[in-house]
Amino acid sequence: MLILGIETSCDETGVALYDTRDGLLADALHSQVELHARYGGVVPELASRDHVRRVLPLTSTVLQQARRRIEDVDLIAFTQGPGLGGALLVGASIATGIGLALGRPVVGIHHLEGHLLSPLLAEPRPGFPFVALLVSGGHTQLMRVDGVGRYTLLGETQDDAAGEAFDKTATLLGLGYPGGPALAALAEAGDSKRFEFPRPMLASGDLHFSFSGLKTSVLTRVRALGDLDDGTRADLAASFQRAIVEVLVAKCRAALEREGLQSLVVAGGVGANALLRASLADALDSTGARAYFPPMRLCTDNGAMIAFAAALKYPEGFPGETSFPVFPRWDLAEAAAQSAPRR
Repeated sequence: MLILGIETSCDETGVALYDTRDGLLADALHSQVELHARYGGVVPELASRDHVRRVLPLTSTVLQQARRRIEDVDLIAFTQGPGLGGALLVGASIATGIGLALGRPVVGIHHLEGHLLSPLLAEPRPGFPFVALLVSGGHTQLMRVDGVGRYTLLGETQDDAAGEAFDKTATLLGLGYPGGPALAALAEAGDSKRFEFPRPMLASGDLHFSFSGLKTSVLTRVRALGDLDDGTRADLAASFQRAIVEVLVAKCRAALEREGLQSLVVAGGVGANALLRASLADALDSTGARAYFPPMRLCTDNGAMIAFAAALKYPEGFPGETSFPVFPRWDLAEAAAQSAPRR
């Protein structure tokens, strides 16, 4: 079965072709970073308009790369939520239009489910069950995954997500958009032990997170220091990054221990952070557990994860009617209960 995946949830347009026999055939991605950089963040209306311009040309690109025709597609999958309402509608409308034109079924995929399953695109791939850390600009959650569509929330952030804290702290340090990668790059030149920042909820006894107070602590320190030289900015970035990574690592270890599991899947944009990857590998090595990551290029939003999630959820095809609604706010556990995979 050949699946066309379309991702338009926020500021990246992704299209991919996945074959259930031959794997990922081709994928293409357009980032809107330059478009939104002048505004310091994503402008929803501009994001939606850019998705309109990009989806069909990217679809033509992946078809050419894979040496397939649009008529060869058996199933069209699109990101149904969560995300920006207007941006989601672009992907939904184009996917539905293609489906109607071809007489093919169309299925909506939960954005976070795509991220959660994306490490299974790489080798080696973990077996079920495993613990998953979904960590991005909008989400920080720990999930127990017993199979496709079988997800249990273990803990989540009570305020800012990790990626959001990265972006807001980057702004405090005068870095551009997107802030997370810029802060991580600056931190490489800094001393992570110069400033001591709090590790929120590290000893809470549960698997929840909180990063708002950490961000506020950086703000207080920046105001106290006044004008910042380059070295101080780098040290602040490194100290902040170390604090947030230590919390993520500790909670992941606690989740694995509590659930009695040995496999951790890390997905989402912050999963590309080099310090997080190295720290998790080191921390889990002594316990016999192992961390699995998607390929670096698939950490951010992309069409491959949407097509792949559809392949896992609907291995025998999708029997339902074409659907169009999108859900800017959509709980993953609720989505899994509503659309159990067909076996």
